[in-house]
Order: sequence, then C-alpha cells, then structure tokens
Amino acid sequence: MAFKAPHPPYDPTDKAGFSYDTVIKRWPIIITNIIDELHNACHFLVLESQKLEGDADSPEKKVLEEKVAEGNGIVAKISKLKYEMARDRALEPIPDDGGWNREVYNKELEELALDKRNTWFTAPWLYAEYRLLQSYFAVTQHWNKYDPFRISKVKTFKHSGASILKIATTLHELEKSKDELVSDPSRLGVIFTEMVQMCLWGNATDLSLLTHLTEEDIRNLQTVEKDAQEARSKYILKDDQHAVWDHVKTLKDARVDFVLDNAGFELFTDLVFADFLVTYTPHVSSVVFHPKIIPWFVSDVLPQDFAETLQLLSEAPTFLSDLLPSSSSSETPSSGTSDIPPDAFAHLKATVDRWQDYISKGIFKLSVPLDTPLSGGGDKGKEASFWTTPHPYWNLVSLDPALAEDLKKSGLVIFKGDLNYRKLTGDIKWPSWTPFQEALGPLAGEFPLLSLRTNKADVAVGVPKDVIEKLDAAGEKWRVSGSYALISFLPASSKAE
Repeated sequence: MAFKAPHPPYDPTDKAGFSYDTVIKRWPIIITNIIDELHNACHFLVLESQKLEGDADSPEKKVLEEKVAEGNGIVAKISKLKYEMARDRALEPIPDDGGWNREVYNKELEELALDKRNTWFTAPWLYAEYRLLQSYFAVTQHWNKYDPFRISKVKTFKHSGASILKIATTLHELEKSKDELVSDPSRLGVIFTEMVQMCLWGNATDLSLLTHLTEEDIRNLQTVEKDAQEARSKYILKDDQHAVWDHVKTLKDARVDFVLDNAGFELFTDLVFADFLVTYTPHVSSVVFHPKIIPWFVSDVLPQDFAETLQLLSEAPTFLSDLLPSSSSSETPSSGTSDIPPDAFAHLKATVDRWQDYISKGIFKLSVPLDTPLSGGGDKGKEASFWTTPHPYWNLVSLDPALAEDLKKSGLVIFKGDLNYRKLTGDIKWPSWTPFQEALGPLAGEFPLLSLRTNKADVAVGVPKDVIEKLDAAGEKWRVSGSYALISFLPASSKAE
C-alpha cells in the first residue's frame, strides 16, 4: 500500500507560504528571463542569416531561418504559459516529446483534476514545478538540446573564481600534509566537518575556513575549527555532522553517492568533498554523482554541466583570465584578486588533472553517460529519470526498484540542496519538530542517508520545538531566507543492510 502522509502538501492556496510567493513573483521572473534569453538568441541568429542575404538558397541560411521560427514558437508558448499562470488556469498535459516520465506527470494531473487541484494556484508546489517547459524545447528540431539556463549557470560560476582558486590552494596544502592527516583521524574529522559545511552552504561567502587554510592552520586544526564552528552553529538548526563522521569512520573502501543540486560553484564544492573522501581517507574508494536529465528550474546539474564544469576548470587561465596575476609589478591588483595565492592556477590544474584521472579510472563516475542528451535518449538517462518525477522520494523503492537496490550498495547517499530535501520529505506540512526519520516515510533506513540543505522553502523537520518558537517569536524568516540550514543524517536500518 502506498504511503500517505498525515498532513497535506504545501501549495499556493496558503498566501502566507513561500509557494504562493513563488507562483506570484519567482516563477514569472524566471520565465521572463527565459523569454529574454530566447529573444537574444534569435536576434543573433537573424544577424547571422542576414550575412547570407546574397545566397537565398544557402542550406545554412535555411537552417538559421528554421531555427528562428522554432525559437519564436517556443517564446509564444512560454508567453502563453506565463499568462495562464498569472490567471490560475489549469495546468496542461505534457505532449509526446519522447522524454521520460511524461505518462507519470499526466496521470498525476488527471488525479489532481478530479480533486479540483489542477490549476497553478491549487496544485501542490512540488508537482507544479513540472517539466512542461522542457517539452517546448524537446519537440523541436533545432532547440531540443538547448538548456535555457546554461548561460546564467556559467556566468554565476565565473563570479566564484576567486574562491575556486583559494580552495584549490587549500587542497594543495592538504596534499603537503597528507601523511599527517591520514595518521590522525581527529584531524581528518575536522576537515570532514569543514567539507560538510562547504557543501551545505554551497556558496563563496560562507567558506571562511577552507579559503584561508594555511599549512600552519592544518597543524592546529582543532583550535582553528572550533572558532569557525561556534560562529556558524546557531544557524544550523539540525546538526548531525558528527554522527555522519562516526558513520563514515566505520566504512572501508566504500562507495559514496551525491544526488546533485546546483551546477557551478556548488558542483565544484561537491567534487572537492568527493576528492577529500577518496584521496585523504581510507573509508571511501569511489564516488557516484547523480545529475538530473532535464533543466528543471534554473541551476540543476545536467550531464552536460558536469562535463562542462571540468572543461572550464581545466581551461582556468582562459575562463578566469581576469584573475590572472598581472605581468607588470607596477600595476595595482584588481579588486578581489590581491589575496589569491600566486600559484593558485597551478594548484587548480593539479586538482582537476587528478579528478580527470579519477573519472578515467571509474573512481569518479556519473550515474548516466557523460554524453546523455537533455531528457535522455534511447536508454540513456534512464538511471537518472526518477529524480525528475513529481513523486516524493519515499516512493523510490516502489517506482524505481533498480535504483533503490543500487543505492543500497552505497556507504552513504548525500542529497544536496533544497529541492532534494523537499522531495525527501514530500514537501508536506509536517510540524517542524517531526523526526527526520518519520518525514522520510518508507525511504527511512533503506540506505545511509545524509541531507545537506539551506532553508529556502517552508518544509523543515527535526528542529527542536523550543528553537522554532524562539525563531518565530523573533520574526525570523528561518524557513525561507537561506540563512539557516539543516544537516540531517539517518543510518540504514538492520532490515536494509
């Protein structure tokens, strides 16, 4: 019998909730940005076509004209979507676009219609972030491999260049102290908690320790880390990081899985964490990364993002050329570059070379082929298709038993970010003091599970009731501001082992 949560899911009918704000403000802005992006792309295609005015029969000109026509057609569909969203119209079924999960979404939509919850302001938020948008691209000839969020992903990643270079130097310092670290589990534990923090916050502004860790600091890790942890502890409302380390220490040559969230700098930090686990500990010998196969909303990691991230990092002197040290000693360093270590680019190259070597040896592995196209193709992408269904993750065992069995082989499955947390908990209106285990439903205990999540949506569990009351009384927007976080761990139960 399918699990049914004892509380309803979040939806925009609650005007005080974040889902209402999303439908009213956030989604229209995202959709408008996509329309602007497509307008710009079509404009440049028209300019290219005009260069071929003297050759009206040119096959290249014909392709350009077809692509512009298709692009304008997509803009029209997305504009209609935005109009209907604002007027609380019914959600449309997904057309036959050749992608995964179409039938799953459409069946769910039929059930929502029977319950009169099939409009933009009544459908569960977790369902309404559905994949209709991707179908507009998938059914075309020239835009079916187009990610409308790619440019913003790359631009944001580039802005994190200084932190990328500093962390690469930190990894270099760790390499110099590798023997000392490996021989002292307490020091490894300190670095482990810092890696967890890095992957938790996932942005350049919160990496105070890992971007400034010197060789001397490594020798005095316990003292350095204590101050940093104390400063951040009040913002972590559920903190299982030491329990996770206790679990990891029991592993030997295990596999760890990352269910990825955002591309760009966050993916870089995931790779850094994976590198630490494999390179510096005896506990982990391989890492599997699980991407999404459609650009869900804005910054999700796609197979092509994973490949492009490694390519951009390997070309760092070009990609981050504005951070290169000046060739003239008389020139004043540009803002934000003066504290970048002088050998940082060399350190980054050594790091990325190691990652590439790990990929070639299967130590680092994507759960689907690196060349998997958007929405999959043939059997490609099937292994990742579950992550973009409308279902909560507690349905994993029944809906994708092969994936569930595979994850049981993992020593630890790390779920990154807010969307994965919402799907782990069903985006249900749980009382926030509900135990994490209870909110996971049937998924609880199937495999060792760690969720790293900064709070950017209403759902939250595992938080002490007195802490909630204090935050609410102070008027803190702790559920949605991104300033607070949850580190939630649950080991496998004996029945699953």
